[in-house]
Amino acid sequence: MQQQQPQKKQIAIDLSPEAADGVYANLTIIASNPSEFVLDFARLLPGAPKAKVHSRVILTPTAAKALHQHLGQNIERFEQQNGEIRLKPGNPGDGGSIGFQPES
Repeated sequence: MQQQQPQKKQIAIDLSPEAADGVYANLTIIASNPSEFVLDFARLLPGAPKAKVHSRVILTPTAAKALHQHLGQNIERFEQQNGEIRLKPGNPGDGGSIGFQPES
């Protein structure tokens, strides 16, 4: 007797024109609690005293882990094709600046 393999379900994705434009962010703030991860995507401009959050995404822990895995796979693929992505000292996440040069 031949065992049937489960069929993969395809999900239709609706992408509105507004969402398709995307949001530019050069800073991400991540917070979590036992039931969710909150990702705030912000933009910090040179000379501005603070960053403005332009988008917030809230994920379940399962969705956050899946995002982590898929993003890692995509970064590996990108680096294989384009070379290593080099992080400069002071990149977001290490407590330093995000690469803006001070005004002279």
